[in-house]
Amino acid sequence: MAIDDPVQGPETNAPRTAPPAAPAGSGAASVWSSLRPLVLRLHFYAGLLIAPLLLIAATSGFLYALSFQAEKVLYRDELRVPVGDRTLPLAEQLDAARAARPDGTVTSVSLPSEDGATTRVLMSTPDAEESMSLAVFVDPYTAEVRGELTSYGSSGALPLRTWISELHRHLLLGEPGRVYSELAASWLWVVALGGAVLWIGRKRASKRALLTPERGATGRRRTLSLHGSLGLWAVTGLVLLSATGLTWSKYAGENIGSIQDQLGGATPAVSAALEGGTGGAGGGGGHEGHESMPGMENMPGMEGMAGGDVGVDLAVVAARQAGLDGPLSVTLPTEGTGYVVAQTDKQFPVRLDSVAIDPANGMVMDELRFADYPLLAKLTRFGIDAHMGLFLGVTNQLALAALALSLILIICWGYRMWWLRRPTKERKLSAGRAIPRGAWRKVPLAALLPLAAAVALIGWFLPLLGISLLVFLVLDGLLALRARARARTAAGT
Repeated sequence: MAIDDPVQGPETNAPRTAPPAAPAGSGAASVWSSLRPLVLRLHFYAGLLIAPLLLIAATSGFLYALSFQAEKVLYRDELRVPVGDRTLPLAEQLDAARAARPDGTVTSVSLPSEDGATTRVLMSTPDAEESMSLAVFVDPYTAEVRGELTSYGSSGALPLRTWISELHRHLLLGEPGRVYSELAASWLWVVALGGAVLWIGRKRASKRALLTPERGATGRRRTLSLHGSLGLWAVTGLVLLSATGLTWSKYAGENIGSIQDQLGGATPAVSAALEGGTGGAGGGGGHEGHESMPGMENMPGMEGMAGGDVGVDLAVVAARQAGLDGPLSVTLPTEGTGYVVAQTDKQFPVRLDSVAIDPANGMVMDELRFADYPLLAKLTRFGIDAHMGLFLGVTNQLALAALALSLILIICWGYRMWWLRRPTKERKLSAGRAIPRGAWRKVPLAALLPLAAAVALIGWFLPLLGISLLVFLVLDGLLALRARARARTAAGT
């Protein structure tokens, strides 16, 4: 992701060497030699103008990757409790949460994932913002309320991670700020792939110099070596970050979702709708003819439950009997729906099955196995969870932190190359020398027409990329006209 023209040259003020000539008779090499100046110019200006946005995204992404472990320390009183002798029924824990916050309505509950972890009861409150819930943390051994914090989205982010996440997504500016992140994600893969192609196409003494910094190099040459070799190691991860980040962007995300639906890759959801559209918590209408789960009438707590609500504990029992093991989350019934019990284990192999339970009799109304997801839906799930640091847990978070740090270093080295190439007379700040204009004229027509069509298609699919590229071209054209006007004036005088 360079912001400099990576043309090989010894030092700052030394003359540049010309690009390597294409071998005779090599069609692909000939096309590349004509495309290379065009890629260089795009890489230079895109890196120079988009790098600040990428630097913000990388820095906030680095902090986000570390926030998972930071939350465990900062909110340890809410998240951890001494291990007790036995776990109390979930219903009793929910009653404790309701007593602590009588103004809230319980919407779901996440069971402790390990010994010594608290039960997280999510509630909707009158003052809750969109996508926000109030998380009440309950000791599963004593039903003591350990505290309450705001929780964001399905990831369960607590205030620290939520703040960093919003900084990363929209700079704390709300919906208008999403333009920044979409613009950065739209250009990230372009600059990363362009830089990788340019780096691979350079002449070097050994293949080792492709993946490791050049030994003995100094000045700009050493910086370029660091920039290029680290960029090549990081390019795959950066492209994946770009692709997954675009899936929930405002404009490109709509196009991606539409294509995914057309390809049959939409993420399915378990159906919790009750027959007749009635029922819900405490309701029993519309269940005539259903039989209870075998043996449920003898389970503790079933006395007097005929035609009523079996309760959250027996809903969990029914889900366990249906094969759902590991960490679970339970969404409580609302009017016309039953319980939804879902696995939340995103370690590998993932456990993300879900079932819908009839609140009147504990029967499984519907089930959805992750193995039955369409392939595209599975890949989308993996990609988004990996981008958010949820897939594979700490390993994922460390990989994200390393990738974000790599991007920060790549950008800083790119700016250093730009600084080293600035004009030295009076130390005026300048963007350095870009590849000369008119590089596209040297591209063979057989390659230029498909290239233009591909750029137009990508620009339509990624609107902010297309608009910003058009702005680059217009500005470059205006600068060219100004340069010609000055040249004519100088020639006249």
